[in-house]
Amino acid sequence: MKEKNFAITGVAGYIAPRHLRAIKDTGNRLVAAVDPHDSAGILDGYFEEVQFFREFERFDRHIEKLRRLGEDQRVHYVTICSPNYLHDAHARFALRVGADAICEKPVVLNPWNIEPLQELEEESGKRIYTVLQLRVHPSLIALKGKSENMPLATKKNIELTYVTSRGPWYLASWKGQLDRSGGLATNIGIHFFDLLIWLFGQVEHSEVHIATPTKTGGYLELTGARVKWFLSIDKEDLPPECKKNNKRTHRSILLDGEGIEFSEGFTDLHTIVYKEILSGKGFGLKDALPSIVLAHDIRNAKAIGMNQNSHPFLKKMK
Repeated sequence: MKEKNFAITGVAGYIAPRHLRAIKDTGNRLVAAVDPHDSAGILDGYFEEVQFFREFERFDRHIEKLRRLGEDQRVHYVTICSPNYLHDAHARFALRVGADAICEKPVVLNPWNIEPLQELEEESGKRIYTVLQLRVHPSLIALKGKSENMPLATKKNIELTYVTSRGPWYLASWKGQLDRSGGLATNIGIHFFDLLIWLFGQVEHSEVHIATPTKTGGYLELTGARVKWFLSIDKEDLPPECKKNNKRTHRSILLDGEGIEFSEGFTDLHTIVYKEILSGKGFGLKDALPSIVLAHDIRNAKAIGMNQNSHPFLKKMK
């Protein structure tokens, strides 16, 4: 496969290194990067001679110049790692300069922004791909195979817990601003919500039991599962064994009381997603929509307090 040219937005951010590695590991090259913050020395560990910009306008001008230099010089893919509220604007930019977009989650914050992007795809002939990396995790693919063979009348009982300790910087950054990140359910939870919908079918009922800037939790009824879920960035919510071992993250999915082991194998998932995209597959806007709708509904729901459907971690807070 001929080497493709990539550009990236948000290169100084947390998730960008996974994309830099995926671009390199798939045999392609990065030609341009943009971020308002200039802490971008990580570029040297992956690529040489990357044109770096702090202003998006200058980045835009450079990408347009490359487009006019012909097929070998133009940017074929724009990787989007910028803050969530900028994703759809940067996806539109990618299509405008004749490139496909590879966008980190969530591709948009609000579900009504999907249709205009789909129309732009049709007009441009280019695609907007999104990174739903849990769908390519080997153990979760195996679980999907099992779930598809379960009797339709049998609903599984799921308990989703994700606690990842974050310092005061989190709430002070764009991630702590609801209009820019979408809140915890979007910024942290959307991959898990996508996974659950992918595994167990569409949402039939949703409840939000608690919603604060540092933690949120509720209950979902899916076609094939009942889900008690809890997300937190508060270190005090870590289980005692994590605190004892100085672990900052607790990630758990219980299926009918038994743990689903997927803690290993995360480092290569972005590379797998890139390989799928480059081979003409990959996840698009239609794939992303159900979890975007759910995260939006959770973000705008009124917390009703604890009930019999609440996650065990929430019941301990009473």
